[in-house]
Amino acid sequence: MSEQKSRPPQDRPWESGWAPDTTRAPGTRRLWLAGALALATITACLTAVTVMDQESGEQENRAAEPTTLSSSAPGGLISFATPSKGGAEKAGADRAHPSPTPTSSAPTASPSPTPRKKAPKPPKASPAPSKEPKPPSSHGISIRSVNFSDRYWRVRDGYVRLDRIGSGPEQREDATFQRVAGLSDSSCYSFTTADGRYLRHRSFVLVANSNDGSSLFRQDATFCPRVWSRSGTLTLESVNYPGRFLRHRNFQLRLDPFENSHQFYADASFQIVSGLD
Repeated sequence: MSEQKSRPPQDRPWESGWAPDTTRAPGTRRLWLAGALALATITACLTAVTVMDQESGEQENRAAEPTTLSSSAPGGLISFATPSKGGAEKAGADRAHPSPTPTSSAPTASPSPTPRKKAPKPPKASPAPSKEPKPPSSHGISIRSVNFSDRYWRVRDGYVRLDRIGSGPEQREDATFQRVAGLSDSSCYSFTTADGRYLRHRSFVLVANSNDGSSLFRQDATFCPRVWSRSGTLTLESVNYPGRFLRHRNFQLRLDPFENSHQFYADASFQIVSGLD
């Protein structure tokens, strides 16, 4: 037999005591809540955008405005000076003009080179050249040392040495010269040998060389006499090396700087005598 379940009457509440509200459509409350939430969200977004735009505009205006900072402002900040009252004045007019550079007291930009210590100057030549002996012009001259009176200038192996001269004709010829006007300065001397060579300094050593016609050779072969206080003695100064004089050292004739010493005076003093040939 079929069982028929009876439906509860519609006009009775449910067993839980709750009855559906039939006066409004179902879901209306949720729609209102959703709509209110959406409006609140939109309003919050609009408010945030407006506030951000206002802040960015204030920052731009603040950046564009010049700021006057005192001298104690931290480094790295850029500031604009407060404009002066006379806006039409030329920029930089209030800047102090540099004072003119003094001509004498201010040091120069680059240090001047340290001056070299000058060598002592030789004594002035005696104004009486008549003390110099006049050798005969026909037989040439010989040049004798003052502190070694038995030794004379002699050309040996191309060099000029201070030697003792024997009786042999060859030695005597090597110790005899002709004194001529200086090749570089006619007021000075040049000396020639019997075979036509000239006495010249090379690497500051006196040698006998043939004239090559160069300006250097003419200067190297020219010596100016300087008569000192000793009677009948003289020394010979180089033309192209002023302050260097012919002297003997270890009996070798060479060109050395002047020294204010007894030894230098003795080694650099000579007498011109008649030729030995």
